[in-house]
Amino acid sequence: MPPPADLAERLLALRERIAQAAASAGRSPGEVQLLAVTKGRPLEVVREAVASGLSELGENYVQECSEKAAQLGPTEGVRWHLIGHLQRNKARRAAQLFQVVESVDSVALARLLAEAVPAPGPPLPVLLEVELTGVPTRSGVGEGELSPLAEAVAQLPGLRLSGLMTVASQQQPGREFSRCRELRDRLQAELGVELPVLSMGMSSDFEAAIREGSTEVRIGTLLLGPRPQPPSRGVG
Repeated sequence: MPPPADLAERLLALRERIAQAAASAGRSPGEVQLLAVTKGRPLEVVREAVASGLSELGENYVQECSEKAAQLGPTEGVRWHLIGHLQRNKARRAAQLFQVVESVDSVALARLLAEAVPAPGPPLPVLLEVELTGVPTRSGVGEGELSPLAEAVAQLPGLRLSGLMTVASQQQPGREFSRCRELRDRLQAELGVELPVLSMGMSSDFEAAIREGSTEVRIGTLLLGPRPQPPSRGVG
C-alpha cells in the first residue's frame, strides 16, 4: 500500500509506528525524537513540515541548509541538525548555522567546530558518527578510534558531547544498532558523563533501531516522500 499523499496523514501513521516499536521494546514513545530529514526537498516542503509541528530538521550540506534557513527566516523552535559528512573548511559556517552537529568523526574537525562556536553562548551539542558496517566508503570513526575521540571532544569547552550517531547496513541493522548502544554505554562509563542521544534508524530500519535503544530516528522518504530528481543534463 502506498503511503498517504498528505503530510499530516503520513506523520500520524509514522508516529503510530514509532509508538508501536517503542511499546514492543518496553519503552515510551516520548523517548524517541523524530528528526525530519529535509535534505534535497524544496522550501515549500520544509515550510509544510514546520507548519505540521516538525521542529527538528536534518540536512546533509552546509550550503543547502544555509539557503533554506535564510529563506525560511526566523522560525520559533526550529533546530537544524547536520547529519551529513562535514568538510573541515566548512566547520566554521556549520558551527554558526546548525543547532546540532551529528557527524563529528575526527579531533581536528571537533576543534574547528569548538573554535567557531559563537560567543557568548551555550556549547554546541555534537554526536560522534560511528562506522560499524565495514564499508570503506562510509564516513565515521571506527570502534578503535572512538574512545580517544570521545575523550578529546568531551574536553573542548565549545562543544557538548551528547551521544553517538550511526548509519546501519541493510544486511544486519539490528546488530549494528545494538553495537552502537553498547559503545555508547561503554563511553558513559569511561568518561563519567551522560550521553543521552543515540541517533539511529532511518525510513527503512527505524523500528529495529528503536528496539535497540534509539532516541532519535532520522526520517526523510517515509515522512516527506521521495526527493525530487535533479534535472538530467545533456551530454556535451
